[in-house]
Amino acid sequence: MQIAVLSDIHDRLDHLERVMAAVNARGAERVFFLGDGCAPFVLNDLAERFAGPIDGVFGNNDGDRFLLCRVAARHPQMTWHDPLAELEVGGRKILLTHYPEIGRRLAKSGEADAVFSGHDHQRYQHRFGEALWANPGEIMGRFGVVSFGLYDTVGHSFEHVIV
Repeated sequence: MQIAVLSDIHDRLDHLERVMAAVNARGAERVFFLGDGCAPFVLNDLAERFAGPIDGVFGNNDGDRFLLCRVAARHPQMTWHDPLAELEVGGRKILLTHYPEIGRRLAKSGEADAVFSGHDHQRYQHRFGEALWANPGEIMGRFGVVSFGLYDTVGHSFEHVIV
């Protein structure tokens, strides 16, 4: 299964539009969102651009959590987790968090096949034994590069996609 991993949109709908076109073109079957969409309208836009399952966690810049949850509830394919998502997808145990400090520790614990975190707007991936820990980078483009990640559950591989 191909899963698109997104983080740190920060209200940039123009970048989200390009990213979601690439996500759909690459055949992603699911989306993981690692937080900092910011305004509730971002979740609505994300859900309208992807018909498959979307799992998300809150980031530190997601303001009105009550309204974010109300928007997410209007889209049956969208599930919000707080503060951590613990998922079984494609035969893999996967954890989602916004914070890299938590993500690194979770990956080092060996309790999951893959851990994804955002927050610092940087692209990276590391292995701790068989556990993958990765950050897809940012959709915001604050540091000049708009990117997302693609995780393949079958090959247990992760790729950064620059948009």
